[in-house]
Amino acid sequence: MTRHGKNCTAGANSHLPREKEGQPCQNPVVTPNGYLYERQAILEYILHQKTEIAKKMKAYEKQKQAQKSNSQLESKSEERERVERFKTRENSIVSKPINPFTSGQSKGGEKGRTDSSSAESSMAASASTSSQSLPSFWVPSLTPEAKPTLLKKPSKAVLCPMSGRPIKMNELITVHFTPLDTSLDRVALLTRQDRYVCAVTRDVLANSVPCAVLRPSGTVVTQECVEKLIKKDMIDPVTGDKLSDRDIIPLQRGGTGFAASGVDLRAKEARPVMQV
Repeated sequence: MTRHGKNCTAGANSHLPREKEGQPCQNPVVTPNGYLYERQAILEYILHQKTEIAKKMKAYEKQKQAQKSNSQLESKSEERERVERFKTRENSIVSKPINPFTSGQSKGGEKGRTDSSSAESSMAASASTSSQSLPSFWVPSLTPEAKPTLLKKPSKAVLCPMSGRPIKMNELITVHFTPLDTSLDRVALLTRQDRYVCAVTRDVLANSVPCAVLRPSGTVVTQECVEKLIKKDMIDPVTGDKLSDRDIIPLQRGGTGFAASGVDLRAKEARPVMQV
């Protein structure tokens, strides 16, 4: 059985309740998908994820408000540009006769002065702009072609760290393991390798033994017991409640260092293999 600490994936590596290496956890719970966790660890994880989702939602709303204000500013600037173009066209209309002997010269001189002054002002503006915000070509986000990264609307659902499916506090099921020797306390269990058994058949539980949790009572039994005994009557042997297929939750098992650990492993990608 693999090692796991206080984190939320503590019980997911093995279906025996161990909070730390060699120490049984106090309050094991299981998700509807069969992943085993320590109650305190998974509740802390859920609360932390809700806080992170609230922060992401706040940042998204701030970005949305900024985009709305930017669009309003752009529409106002476009309206001002249209007004300025209209005023320019109106002022260009000649309302009195032009003296052909003086207007051309004065117009040419004014035009030359205007062009030179506009060129100087544009050069000064470009120099000040380039000195203030010089793009760093080695940083992708500061290149001239870079666009601001837009945040996507975060999902409000908290996902299970192992299965990636939505998880809720009220869906967690308290698990009751049957100890091999009821006279041993929590400290005495540290020296025992075989600690828990099936509640019906008294078979020793291990990571290599497929197990299941009965939802009404939270009792842990072996999958062999489910197939041979419980499914005949579909009644919880502890509480006597009627069971359905949904009430039998197979526990997920983690891989070990052995090739025949009983975990179904499948390759996701097919790649060429070098032959000698």
